Amino acid sequence: MSGTGASAAADHRARVLLVEDTASLAAVYGEYLRAAGYDFEHARNAAEARAMTDAAPPDGVLLDVRLPDGDGLSVLRELKRGHPDVAVVVMTAHGSVATAVEAMRAGASDFLVKPFAAERLAVTLSNALERAALKREVRDLTAGRPRTAFQGFVGAAPAMQAVYRVLETAAQSKATVFITGESGTGKELAAEAVHRLSPRHSGPFVAINCAAIPRDLIESEVFGHVRGAFTGAVADRIGAAQAADGGTLFLDELCEMDLSLQGKLLRFIQSGTFQPVGSTQLRRTDVRFVCATNRDPLEEVKAGRFREDLYYRLHVVPLRLPPLRERGEDVIAIAEAMLARTAAEEGKRFRGFSDDARRALLAHRWPGNVRELENVVRTAVVLHDGELVEAAMLPLREPPPAPPVAPPSLPPPQRSASPVSASEAARLIRPLAEIEREAIERAVELCDGNIPKAAAHLGISPSTLYRKRAAWEAAAE
Repeated sequence: MSGTGASAAADHRARVLLVEDTASLAAVYGEYLRAAGYDFEHARNAAEARAMTDAAPPDGVLLDVRLPDGDGLSVLRELKRGHPDVAVVVMTAHGSVATAVEAMRAGASDFLVKPFAAERLAVTLSNALERAALKREVRDLTAGRPRTAFQGFVGAAPAMQAVYRVLETAAQSKATVFITGESGTGKELAAEAVHRLSPRHSGPFVAINCAAIPRDLIESEVFGHVRGAFTGAVADRIGAAQAADGGTLFLDELCEMDLSLQGKLLRFIQSGTFQPVGSTQLRRTDVRFVCATNRDPLEEVKAGRFREDLYYRLHVVPLRLPPLRERGEDVIAIAEAMLARTAAEEGKRFRGFSDDARRALLAHRWPGNVRELENVVRTAVVLHDGELVEAAMLPLREPPPAPPVAPPSLPPPQRSASPVSASEAARLIRPLAEIEREAIERAVELCDGNIPKAAAHLGISPSTLYRKRAAWEAAAE
């Protein structure tokens, strides 16, 4: 770290308030801060911390959660109410993930579990100060003219201005970007933006969806394998880690990764080396990591489904993508862009939305976010035509009716005392996957092989339909 120790404050040394009641620990942490180039003050209890922050708010606070005259989390909440821009890193000696989760929800930027090394403190505090400075810049930016589009995103909502700024700034560094957000908010689009804006933009961008690959195959997908490593491995195959050399490796739905593979991923991140499945030789590669999940990673750590040490390694630059319901008028802007594109693809005359359609779009909650909006717009375009899309054309309350497909013949419930035999039940009940495949193939046949049209009738994304059919063809081979 440089002499200033705080890239978040380029024109002055960052001031840090250390709130620690144990004198010996305060002396150690003070030396850590001094060595990292920070100016700091020491508060021994909650009362002193309140007085010092009220007199001169610091840039950052290192806050112990156990104080002799009060609860550190109460101090945190008071501090964030009065000084929301201050970066707070919570320290706990108890290793309680639940306490850390509560602190993060109360506004803490990060947390440290005692004992910790000087390097861990320096990195954690530097990241927290940089994020706080970035939030201030974003707030100042959104006070002026907002951007209406950025790297494939459409929208001018304040929440998206913050997203644009984080993407623009984080892309220039080597730090790992950890993207969170509900399904359909554009996490892969954000990862692609980080890659395109980075110095690695001329290198490969390789994406792995950890939820879409069977557990027994994902290690091979990430690290590759050698011939004979397992049944079906008839030749050497490189994995995503090697394919992304010199570029960006995007790990989507990371929290779905099996714990055993999380350990191997951690070693790969730490050393830059890996072993293909079935090989005894280490290989080295240079990649920049971008991760995404639609879950709360801290909750996954708490539940024991995600390694805490891997979380520390990857959660460097967090980026939350807001759900569509929090973006206000962006819904209309996105819908209009989708309408123009889809109408051109389908050869329709639509040029906009009627007033009642716009009100309907704004009133809908969009649980499926941008992906759901895209399906709604495509369905309206495929099934109708005209100058304006009317509210009645938008399938918002329920999905559009599926093509007529004969359901399985199940008898009505019987009140008879005689239960259905096991052999009779096996004959009457068919696997759900088999029924789904029949419905999809029947829809494609009725639409003369037009996949987007069939997907619109079924109320699903065309990409989902393409993926399912490709999986069935691969299984048949």
